[in-house]
Amino acid sequence: MGDIAVKTKVRSAEEEIFALARQHGVTYQPTPEDELADTYARLSGDEVQLDDTVLLLLALERAVHLSTEDANRLHVAYIRQRTP
Repeated sequence: MGDIAVKTKVRSAEEEIFALARQHGVTYQPTPEDELADTYARLSGDEVQLDDTVLLLLALERAVHLSTEDANRLHVAYIRQRTP
């Protein structure tokens, strides 16, 4: 039997998060709690800026399209893939 090479593209965590958001029609919408957290961070002198990917991940978890465990797994993978 001959060897058959199958090319598959493994998606990055970021690609997976965006694909899940598209599949489920999810977008990030800030909540009053998000705005309060931003205010607390600003008043404490911390500047916390979450990027669009992390915000989509949060929205997917809030919409119950991802379990907390799966969201954490994707978040860790995303951070690892971004770190040089």
